[in-house]
Amino acid sequence: MIITDTLLTSFLKTRSDSEEICAPLEIEDYVIQPIVDVSPPKWHLGHTTWFFEEFILAQYVKEYKRFHPEYAFVFNSYYESIGKRVIRTNRGNLSRPTVSDVYEYRDYVTSHVQSFLEENTNKEIQKLVEIGIHHEKQHQELLLTDIKFILGNNPLFPKYNDTFTENPVSHNPSKYITIESGIYDIGYEGSDFCYDNEQGVHKVLLNEYAINSELVTNKEYLEFIEDKGYQNSLLWHAEAWDWIQNDKINAPLYWYTIDQQKYQYTLQGLKELHPDAPVTHISYYEAFAFSQWKGQRLPTEFEWEVAQLNFNWGKRWEWTESAYSPYPNYKKAPGALGEYNGKFMVNQKVLRGGSVATPQNHTRPTYRNFFHPQLRWQFTGLRLVKDN
Repeated sequence: MIITDTLLTSFLKTRSDSEEICAPLEIEDYVIQPIVDVSPPKWHLGHTTWFFEEFILAQYVKEYKRFHPEYAFVFNSYYESIGKRVIRTNRGNLSRPTVSDVYEYRDYVTSHVQSFLEENTNKEIQKLVEIGIHHEKQHQELLLTDIKFILGNNPLFPKYNDTFTENPVSHNPSKYITIESGIYDIGYEGSDFCYDNEQGVHKVLLNEYAINSELVTNKEYLEFIEDKGYQNSLLWHAEAWDWIQNDKINAPLYWYTIDQQKYQYTLQGLKELHPDAPVTHISYYEAFAFSQWKGQRLPTEFEWEVAQLNFNWGKRWEWTESAYSPYPNYKKAPGALGEYNGKFMVNQKVLRGGSVATPQNHTRPTYRNFFHPQLRWQFTGLRLVKDN
C-alpha cells in the first residue's frame, strides 16, 4: 500500500510547523527550564524527532543507522519500556547537543522518514505516522506554553512576537443553556484519528443542568479577587488552601499590578489586562474556588461533551470536575505506545476543548486533556454550570 499524499504532506507540515514556532527564539532561549513542568524548546524539538526515529525508523527500516547512539537517552521522555533517559528535571542542564545539532538531527530523521514513506508501507505504519504527527502537535502546544513561561519569568518581560493573539473576546451575551436529563453516549465513534483514552463508547446518565454559553472573563475573576476570594478558606479544598498559602498564590499566573493598574504578560509582551477576555492560566484549584464563590460548579467532562454543540469552544482548555480515569472497556495499546496515556490515569483532572495554542485539526469534542490540579502554565479557563 502506498502512503497517501495527504499523510505525507501532513507529516512534513507538522515537522515544519514546530520549527516555525521556534523561529522567533534566540539561541539562549532554547535551553531554559525554569520548573520541572516546562521543558526547554531544544528538548521538544529533539524528543518529537526521537519519537519518529524510535517507533518507525528503528523498527521498520532495515540497517537504519541512528543519527547519534546516545540521543535515545537524551530525548526519551517517560517510556520506561524503551530504556533509560535523562531525568526530567535535568533537561535544562544539557548544553550539548547544541541547538544546531538538534536541527541536524531533525533534518536527518525527517528525510529518512520521508524516503521510507514514499515506498510501500502498510496500515500499521500509517497509523504510527499519524500518532507521531499528533504527538508532535501536542508538543507544539507545549512549546508555545513553555516558551511563554520561559519568557514570562524573565524580569524584562521580553515579547515572543507581535502576532500571536491569545486573548480573544466574545461579543456574544452570556446565557445558560439547559440540557435535559437523559442517557447519552460518550466517547469517540468516528473512523479518523483519536487517542485511546477517548475510546470505549459508553452511556452515561445525566440529570438536567444548565451550562453557560461563555467562559468566565477576567472582569468576573477580578471581582472574585476583590471580594477576597483567595483569603476565604471556605471556598477551597484543603489541599488547595495549603497550596495557595505555601506558594503565595493570589491571582492567575502572569497577572501583575503596576501603579495600581492590572497587567498580564502575553506572548506579545506585558499588556493591560483586558476585562472581557476569558480568564486564563488558572489551576483546577482556582477554577473550583471561583465556582464555589459564584454558588455554582464546574461541569463534568460528560456534561461538557454533551453540551458542546451549544457553545463555541477551543480558546481555553476548560477544567472539568472529572477525574482522569479509563472509560469502560478501555484497552491500552500494546508495547511502549501503551505508556502514552494509560499510565497517567491517576491523581489528575480532565480538561476539555482546546486553546489558542492548540494546532489546527488536533482537537475534537471527545479529546481528553489532563493535568494535575495545581498546574496552570497552560491556557486554561473555566465554564460554569448550575443545577436546575
